[in-house]
Amino acid sequence: MKNIPMIIISLFSILFFMSVVVVSASHSLNVPNLLDASASSLEDELSYALYHKSCQDVEGIIYRKVKEWVKKDPTIAPSLIRLHFHDCAVRGCDASILLDHSGSERSANVSKSLRGFQVIEEIKAELEKKCPRTVSCADILTTAARDATVLAGGPFWTIPFGRKDGRVSLAKETASVPMGRESITKLIEFFQSKGLNVLDLVVLSGAHTIGRSTCESVQYRLYDYKGTKKPDPSINPQYLNYLRRKCRWASENVYLDGTTPTTFDVEYYRNLKKKMGLLSTDQLLYSDSRTRPIADALSFQSSLFSNQFSVSMVKLANILDVKSQDSGEIRVKCNRMNY
Repeated sequence: MKNIPMIIISLFSILFFMSVVVVSASHSLNVPNLLDASASSLEDELSYALYHKSCQDVEGIIYRKVKEWVKKDPTIAPSLIRLHFHDCAVRGCDASILLDHSGSERSANVSKSLRGFQVIEEIKAELEKKCPRTVSCADILTTAARDATVLAGGPFWTIPFGRKDGRVSLAKETASVPMGRESITKLIEFFQSKGLNVLDLVVLSGAHTIGRSTCESVQYRLYDYKGTKKPDPSINPQYLNYLRRKCRWASENVYLDGTTPTTFDVEYYRNLKKKMGLLSTDQLLYSDSRTRPIADALSFQSSLFSNQFSVSMVKLANILDVKSQDSGEIRVKCNRMNY
């Protein structure tokens, strides 16, 4: 097992994500490239040229607005990435997380710390002036998440358009969205239910290289782990002392990457080796035999992480729900349906 990370790195370097990496005797992962990720059954649904004539400069408008917000508040970048993930995790990428009504996904407990809604609303308002009823909120959110990644120092990837805005948003359906306390098995099952694999799980978790979490999400690890009245023994003692000072109040925020919290890099994975994963689900990536070899490999090369992050984000953004697409619309305002 000690040689597996170097084997993975060699395969990635030589074949550039077009090979099969074996991470254990019973788990093999097909590693796609960007073309494979986008050329699926969604080919007829999404198009790179959709807005070329109907709304020129749509991506420029989105980028400039996201840049404006990130300049004022760098923490909005990871928030937009997280908002996009929460959207795609329920009913696919249909902007259902943006609907603001009683009993919507946005009203659920798991959604209470989500941010970035105003950014999307401002982008939508500008696009409605230029191209009325043309660009969906789902496409805006997907693109904003990509641009937020770039502005945080991460990679760029191309996005096909044509996602419809869903008309259904139910708080109860957010129950399956990961909250940071799940087992690796539960996380793998969740990702597989969305058409994502173990590699995607570890790579997309790397978005925690930037951003913050509420202290409420980690306090149980600091004081009463699994009812023991003791801290989680997997936490680095020095890191534990830091977190206890930082998280005296549940309402406080703490960086997900305790080393380089505002830089899109591989320190997140290196922190796992030092037992400095903030969320339980972060640290478990380095203790489970199905995910540790991948996390180990990603910690060695920033280009490896950047390239695969692009691939996995394309796959995430291409999760579509048939019903949402068939009965969807182009909302005039992202926080409510047209009728």
